[in-house]
Amino acid sequence: MQWSSGGKRADLEMIIMDDLQGLVDGLVSGDNQHAYHCLKQLENESKRSAAVYFYIDALVEMLDHPNSYIRTRAIILIAANARWDARNRIDEVIDLYVKHLHDDSPITARQCIKALPSIVEYKPDLGAYVVNALYNADPMRYKESMQPLITRDIQKALEMINKLQPAPRQRSGQIWEK
Repeated sequence: MQWSSGGKRADLEMIIMDDLQGLVDGLVSGDNQHAYHCLKQLENESKRSAAVYFYIDALVEMLDHPNSYIRTRAIILIAANARWDARNRIDEVIDLYVKHLHDDSPITARQCIKALPSIVEYKPDLGAYVVNALYNADPMRYKESMQPLITRDIQKALEMINKLQPAPRQRSGQIWEK
């Protein structure tokens, strides 16, 4: 598309940012279908551009939300925006992020586990920290029916991270080479 003046482009950028703000606001909607729709649109935009990264602070705030669905949406979108994290905001909040490996909701914990390889892909300096956090995750804190699922998720995440960056592994406080 050709632009005859910078004004039209600026107007279009404002419309897009307004739309994104509405989608980010929709993540905390009580209507879970609407919130899921917002999540999917933001996730798709995150693959194409850094526009959603502009809202990283709002997503970080959602990590502490009392509603597990909202925490899960934040986890997914923060990971989806790791590729755009030039400000190293994810590095600053990684402790808060991996805290969700022990989330009260096993579904939120599982989504955190599944998202971590994506963070390490774009933030390789966090690899050893994330691996350590995964080794320290405790699937036994969840119902018996969830334990094998979470254990498999952890194993798969560790395998994916190992493919991205072979690194020393840590177990029970002791580091051992692969």
